[in-house]
Amino acid sequence: MAMQSLAIIIIVLVVLLVVGIPISYAIGISALVAILQTVPLDVSVLTAAQRTFVGMSKFSLTAIPFFVLAGNLMNQGGIAKRLVDFVLAILGKLPGALLVTNVGANALFGAISGSASAAAAAVGSMVQEGEEEQGYDRALCAATNGASAPSGLLIPPSNALITYSLVSGGTSVAALFLAGYLPGILWAVCCVLVAVVIAKRKGYKGTPGKFDWKNLGTATLRAIPSLSLIIVVIGGIIAGIFTATEGSAIAVVYALILGICYRNITIKSFWKIVVDSAKMSGMIVFLIGVSNILGWVMAFTQIPQAISAALLGLTDSRIIILLIMNVILLVAGTFMDVTPAILIFTPLFLPIVKTFGMHPVQFGLILVYNLCIGNITPPVGNTLFVAIKVGKTSLSKVMPYMLMYYVAILAGLLMITYIPAISMALPSMAGMIK
Repeated sequence: MAMQSLAIIIIVLVVLLVVGIPISYAIGISALVAILQTVPLDVSVLTAAQRTFVGMSKFSLTAIPFFVLAGNLMNQGGIAKRLVDFVLAILGKLPGALLVTNVGANALFGAISGSASAAAAAVGSMVQEGEEEQGYDRALCAATNGASAPSGLLIPPSNALITYSLVSGGTSVAALFLAGYLPGILWAVCCVLVAVVIAKRKGYKGTPGKFDWKNLGTATLRAIPSLSLIIVVIGGIIAGIFTATEGSAIAVVYALILGICYRNITIKSFWKIVVDSAKMSGMIVFLIGVSNILGWVMAFTQIPQAISAALLGLTDSRIIILLIMNVILLVAGTFMDVTPAILIFTPLFLPIVKTFGMHPVQFGLILVYNLCIGNITPPVGNTLFVAIKVGKTSLSKVMPYMLMYYVAILAGLLMITYIPAISMALPSMAGMIK
């Protein structure tokens, strides 16, 4: 019955998505259709409604709307230019200075804003003028911008990790946040290496002259208020001074004050930011609520146990099982957004990795890293297409460069998958994981 239910869910979900049904409705309907073979219609519908409201009524969900609002305030608050100048002052001597700066600024801005697409749009626009003046290849610039933008989704605060925490049964948000730093930095480093290699081939040099400590000092002072958001919010959460939800509220207040001080947020723009944030938050929270129906159906029909038995029956090699999971997640990520994919695949794969002793924190980072790759992979690849639009180029010109970035980013994925210390070292040192 379990595999039959899974087949029904997959078939109905794919059909609904192909005809253009929103993902939240598609998840709920496919789950209901699967359960109707064993549970009467009236009971199914009533239970589904109850599970939806239960899924949306968790207090910890409050952190998501707050972080969305804080991110949108930061997007409009004028911090991108300050971060670009800060990173350029540090990395500007490397070959392809503006490419490398794009990568570093994306990691910082993505972490602060919580949006890869926002990072690609804001940072890409900031460095574009300089890249054009210095004769950089537009397609290369767009590829670098798109490939590096998702690194900020791994570096906290991260809505994806908060969502995973909820779906995985309460994995510590603080531990996940702390675990996200090294994988996020690893993604950025992989992109920097590729950018430097390509820059050397094309003869793109760093900024001329000796390292300018005065310029670094000035850029650092200008960037400190923006960078302090990460220190205040994440430091407070990890130190146990406040919860993730309280930290998200503090982030909103901080971002609002910063935007007002920079004179980039007015009453009119603030109202638009609030409305846009409410719409985005509503979609995310409703999606999480509806996915609770899918979780109930999977538990009732014992789908996770069946998949676990099938994979473990196929091979008892931990290496191969993880490789299979990565392939499935990579393919799914090219068609699905990060949040719904987390909601679908966490209850499927988490029980399996637990059987061979993998900690939920490590699996959470593997899952999110995989799905972030989908953000820059066609046919969906929202972040990649934002970067292409900002770079005023085309997909056909960008893809040859993207292939090089894919190789480096996938190498990072394999390292995170098979070297637990990359994800687990910081939470373990902080005493959050035994």
